[in-house]
Amino acid sequence: QVQLVESGGGLVQAGGSLRLSCAASGRSFGSYAMGWFRQTPGKEREFVSAIVSHGGSTYYADSVKGRFTISRDNAKNTVTLQMNNLKPEDTATYYCATPSAPFTTYTTRGGYTFWGQGTQVTVSS
Repeated sequence: QVQLVESGGGLVQAGGSLRLSCAASGRSFGSYAMGWFRQTPGKEREFVSAIVSHGGSTYYADSVKGRFTISRDNAKNTVTLQMNNLKPEDTATYYCATPSAPFTTYTTRGGYTFWGQGTQVTVSS
């Protein structure tokens, strides 16, 4: 069974940085893309970033491009989201996710099957 566990959320002032991590288990990590999404109360869960299985290509929402960096360590079964120059509008619960199909990357919520429990990021102004 695939399990995803996020960590690293917290409270930070605007302009600050946070590093989110997601530890995966239950299948061959290196064969699957990984994604990060975020959600605020009353809103749809939105795409933030994704990385292909081998790590060679990455994708970002326009709202985070140039500020967030996604990376993965296939030897450690982890994916990381480095968030710099955080803004109050980045406040949300952040989720990591992975699709059921190997070697396929999605930038929409519907492509992802397995989700973590989420970690809260709060950016104060």
